[in-house]
Amino acid sequence: MNDGFFWSAEPLVRQLDAWTREWHASDPGEDAGNTPWQRWLHALHRTNFALWHLEDEARDPAAADAEIAAAKRAIDRVNQQRNDAMERIDEALLQELNAHRLPLQSADLHSEAPGQMLDRLSILTLKLWHTVEEIERPGVPESHVERNRKRLAILRMQRANLAACLDRFWRDIFAGRLRFEVYRQLKMYNDPELNPVLYSRTPGTAEKK
Repeated sequence: MNDGFFWSAEPLVRQLDAWTREWHASDPGEDAGNTPWQRWLHALHRTNFALWHLEDEARDPAAADAEIAAAKRAIDRVNQQRNDAMERIDEALLQELNAHRLPLQSADLHSEAPGQMLDRLSILTLKLWHTVEEIERPGVPESHVERNRKRLAILRMQRANLAACLDRFWRDIFAGRLRFEVYRQLKMYNDPELNPVLYSRTPGTAEKK
């Protein structure tokens, strides 16, 4: 393969950790890395990073109704971008593999596409970062620290397990034992022709009902 970046979980996890550290020190920039592989992962992780903080804003009890509504609308928009990023990753990976006559169509179909696995790795990375932040937060009681230490151990185990599953997934793809297809998200809530709340407010849509 032209670039081993996506074929091993270790560099992916390192990159996700690095971006998470950088973005909590300064706003995410446009620099997405030197290769298409890094740019695809950057797009996905950036949407999850944005969603994490938008979800916090939407739950602020002191926020005005207009602020919560704005946050919820932003969540819908960014979540659509997140799902689009997962699809683009799967499309690009299949294109690269097809050039090498992989995956074999006679292989067993895997229920989860790599874009979904990478999305889960991205979210776990954010959970890890924020759990460490809670452990190190000044002035919290020891019970809070201990609770988050236990959470941290579970999250580390979950991410390590998922990374190992991703490595095994690629070994099985290259060995001809597994195949995957692009998992189309087909979201309906942002589509004015598929969400009845949206199309019922559009002139001339009576015929669509």
